Amino acid sequence: MSARAERSASLWAGTVLIGLVLAAALLSLVWTPHDPLLVDATLRLLGPGAEHWLGTDRFGRDVVSQLMVGAQTTLLIGLVSVGAAALAGTPLGVLAALGPRWLDELVMRANDLLLAFPTLLLAIMFGAVFGADTGTAMIAIGIASVPGFARIARAGTAQVRGTEFVLAARAAGRGRAGIAVRHVLPNIGGLVIVQGSVSFAIAVLAEAALSFLGFGTRPPTPSWGRMLQESQELLSVEPRLALAPGIAIAVAVLGFNLLGDGLRDRFDPRLVSRR
Repeated sequence: MSARAERSASLWAGTVLIGLVLAAALLSLVWTPHDPLLVDATLRLLGPGAEHWLGTDRFGRDVVSQLMVGAQTTLLIGLVSVGAAALAGTPLGVLAALGPRWLDELVMRANDLLLAFPTLLLAIMFGAVFGADTGTAMIAIGIASVPGFARIARAGTAQVRGTEFVLAARAAGRGRAGIAVRHVLPNIGGLVIVQGSVSFAIAVLAEAALSFLGFGTRPPTPSWGRMLQESQELLSVEPRLALAPGIAIAVAVLGFNLLGDGLRDRFDPRLVSRR
């Protein structure tokens, strides 16, 4: 298989996997096989069948319906946290590269400080202060994702700022903000999109880990991480209860990683120049 075919395969495979997750989340807004919040002791731990395709959990809730609604939670947390991180980190990185030396040092040292606090630690800190819930998870994941966007934006801007059109804009008297909006951001947009895809995969894992530990989505709201946590007591008896959300998390993470690889090959200026 040629390099171009491998890039296309990675991009298409990631798109298909993410499409499956997105389709499940959107479909669950209007339809699910059963009520995902319905607790019925008479239906607990039913095996897969025509009525319940993946069976029921220890509370009698339909596993497929839980997975579908859990996709909503995962995508919502990823979209809000990664989107906020992009809106905060990208301008910081651009201004750091275009601004004076002291501003560059200040932004990068602040980034290093944020990197010293893992997402789980931030979530525990915020949970202790504000209470552990979905909002706290979004804030923690978003803050932890800011350094990645700031660094990629700074690196991309450093490559662009020496080009002729940026030098011409400076000679014409344009300010840093005008140069950033008109000339820099359009040229580093692809890199930011790639970083967003990779950060989304990390956000999916982080949300699952936080919910598993009790610092993320709170019951009764369905969450893939919470489904994993609730399945632990019955892992030796009903491993399917952990297998279903585990596969869902793996599909989402793999999809965003493959999409990021495919987009990187299309947008990374170093790879484009080599081709």
